[in-house]
Order: sequence, then C-alpha cells, then structure tokens
Amino acid sequence: MIQAPYQNRLRSVDVFRGITIAGMIIVNNPGSMNIYPFLTHGRWNQWTLTDLVFPFFIFIVGVVIPFSVSSRLSHNVKMNSMYFQIIKRTLILFGLGLFITNFPYISLSRIPGVLQRIALCYFFASIIVLKTSVKGQAVSAIILLAFYWMLMTLVPVPGYGAGVLTRQGNLAFYVDDLLMHGRLLEPAWDPEGLLSTIPAVSTALFGVLTGQLLRSQINYARKAALLLGCGIIGIVSGLIMNIWFPINKNLWSPSYAVFTAGIALCCLYVCYWFIDVKGCKRWSVPFGIFGTNALAVYVLSSAFARLIYLWTPYGSEISLKTHIFEKLFASWASPLNASLFYALAYALIWLGVAAVLYRKKIIIKI
Repeated sequence: MIQAPYQNRLRSVDVFRGITIAGMIIVNNPGSMNIYPFLTHGRWNQWTLTDLVFPFFIFIVGVVIPFSVSSRLSHNVKMNSMYFQIIKRTLILFGLGLFITNFPYISLSRIPGVLQRIALCYFFASIIVLKTSVKGQAVSAIILLAFYWMLMTLVPVPGYGAGVLTRQGNLAFYVDDLLMHGRLLEPAWDPEGLLSTIPAVSTALFGVLTGQLLRSQINYARKAALLLGCGIIGIVSGLIMNIWFPINKNLWSPSYAVFTAGIALCCLYVCYWFIDVKGCKRWSVPFGIFGTNALAVYVLSSAFARLIYLWTPYGSEISLKTHIFEKLFASWASPLNASLFYALAYALIWLGVAAVLYRKKIIIKI
C-alpha cells in the first residue's frame, strides 16, 4: 500500500463507499452473540440489511473502474501497462484478503474471503471494460447471470441431481468443496466461494454501468433520475426473479445480484441528489472521511479486531475484546444494546484513524 496526495473526487461516490465501510465494520464487530436481527445475515433464501453491505462494496468497486480507466487513457498510458496495473492490484487485494482471513497465523486455513472475491470481481470487470463498449458491458453482466443460472439449475450434483438450491446439494457448494476442501469457512461450503463469484462479477458490472452514467455528459438532474429509475427497475426485477431463483446471499443468486444492485442504485441516488445536485454536504462528512480511505480502514480494522479477539492477556482466561466489552458496555447496557454500542464505538475509533489521514490529505491505495 502506498501514500498518494489527496485529489478532488466525486463526493457522492466517496460518501456511498464510506457508508458501506461503516456498515461493514459495525456488522462484522458486534460485542457479543446478542445481535439485533437486522445486523445478522438472513437465513437461507432470506435477507436483512446486513446482506446489502457486501454487494454494495462490490458495486462501488465497479463504479470507480470507468473513472480509473478513462483517467489512464487520457494520460496516454499504454494498454500493457494498464493490464499490468490491473493484475498487480488484483494480486495485492487477493493477498490482503488471505492475510486478513488467516491473521494472525501464517497459514491457508481458508482461501475464499471478502477481499478475495472483490479482487476477482475487480479483475474480470476491469478486463471487460477494456475489451468492450458500454453495451458490451451490459450484455456481459446479463450473460454471466444467465450462465450461472443455467449451471445451478441444469448441471446435476452427485447424489442430489440438478436444480437443487437448498443448503445441501447445490452446485456452488459442491464445486467449492471439491476444489478447496478443508480451506473453506464451513466444513463443506463458503459464502465467498468460487462458483458464486460469477454472478458477483455481474454486480461489479452493474457498478461499472453506473460509473459510465456518472461520468457521461448528461446533466445532473437526468443522471439522478436515471439512477433512481434503474434502481427501481432492479429491485422489481430481482423480486420477480426471486419467484424462480430465490434471493440468496450465500449463493449470490441472480435475483440477489439484481435486487441488491437496484437498492445500491437507489442509495447512490440519494447521495448523488443531496450532495452533487443540491450541495447538501454537511451530513456526509463522516462518511466521506471513511470513503476516501475505505480499503485501508477495512484491512486495519479487520486485522485489529481479530487480534484483540484472539489475544488473552497474561493471567486471564478471556480475550482482550471480552474484557473491554464486559467492563465498558455489558456493565450498564442490555445485552442487545451493549453489543450494538460496542460495534458503534469500534466504528468511531476507526473513523478517528480515517480522519487523521483525511486531514493530512493522504489516500492510502494500491
């Protein structure tokens, strides 16, 4: 990771990214197992607000790609250099993901993970952007969803047959177990597995198409209207697709990809309308601070959270995290609220770290 001078950026994109990172820190770091339902992942074929965070992250990665590519092309960067940069960023992201997933141990106990999936989505979406037009990017997103749908419903799984979309017997989990047995989050499956990354690339491409819209010459009001209109279409389309292929985060079902992209568009519309169209920015300052160093904050906060969870101070039988939680939160708040207040406090600590970088006009990026 390197330091780069702060530059003017599309504020609403930074704010949306910051909201996503703040949400990710909060849902990933409860004080205890007592968690409000909306801050936990939904059951099979169900979803909660928590299940929106990861696709939002991938969506916003896609939004930024057209800006990055157009900037490099405007500076006459050679195509080979662009491919090299894409590969380098992919490898660094994937490596950081392996680091976080297995930290503080030097092992490969789990191969898939959040940043690993983001790395793959970034790689394939970037290549598609370099190789195709805007129309080609839209067609690619649809083809990937259709291809995954056909694989999941037509390819038989040994012992189960074809078209099984339950927790046991679906093709995505079978492929993950076959290729990465013993290196998954659960004994036989992983929510960030290999096959379900295919529709996740479509999520990134929906972000790419949004980025193409934002950098176009269309006036602000029309851009905002298109963001909202496409968002509503995405939500409705996802709900219709849900009839045949249920909305499912673990499988990253096509209906889930379309549905969450629709919600992401509507949320980005709100940010864009208030910040870039109406100039109402004061409320967005904390999220803008988070958003300018989103990757650094995510990596550091994730590593530190695992460290205090695993570190048992000398002479104690409980972790440092448990000590902090019990002394500062559980001693006065109800179990649910104590867990939530811990997560909020943890997010505020990292907002402070991000604010220091922001004030020094430093963006840490790869």
